[in-house]
Amino acid sequence: MIRVLLVDDQHLIQAGLRMLCDAQTDIEVVGEADNGREAVTLAARLVPDVVVMDLRMPGVDGITATGRILAERPATRVLVLTTFGDDDHLYPALSAGACGFLLKDAPPAELLDGIRRAAGGDSPFSPEVLHRLVQRAVRARVTPPRRHDGLTAREQDVLTLVAEGLSNTEIAERLHIGVTTVKTHITSLMTKTDSPNRVRLALFARGA
Repeated sequence: MIRVLLVDDQHLIQAGLRMLCDAQTDIEVVGEADNGREAVTLAARLVPDVVVMDLRMPGVDGITATGRILAERPATRVLVLTTFGDDDHLYPALSAGACGFLLKDAPPAELLDGIRRAAGGDSPFSPEVLHRLVQRAVRARVTPPRRHDGLTAREQDVLTLVAEGLSNTEIAERLHIGVTTVKTHITSLMTKTDSPNRVRLALFARGA
């Protein structure tokens, strides 16, 4: 069971998120907060696996709350869910330690998949956000991991779909393989390409 803390100052959105999560058999909402200060307090008391974090809130904002939560318990996974996908919100959130960044107009299935991926140690990003991360890294001429020739044909397939921003579930459906198999391939790819995370793996795939 994935223990989730919902943080959003818009009660209607928070209620919708709770209903969505409550309908799942593997996700349990253990608490709700409508500001960053309350989120930090509840995260310390409830010890959630994943905090679904809004960014713009009165008082303590989501970026500050993310930093404080992770300072107390680094194992917590903070997944940003926001309307604001601009660089002024994206990069500070990642710098604070957020493991992923989804937009509120994402389909419900993408959000649920994001929560599951975050809980499993993955870094979920909305496709448009991942694309912008890659493009910015390309413009900044980030040095990519050294290219390896020892990738299997299936690993090449998975790598291509990672670069397109697909989730593990979407890759599994596209290639007609299991999600566990996809995770195994991605772990192997990260090892072979010296990529510490999914974003760097996508950069590698694009030859950035």
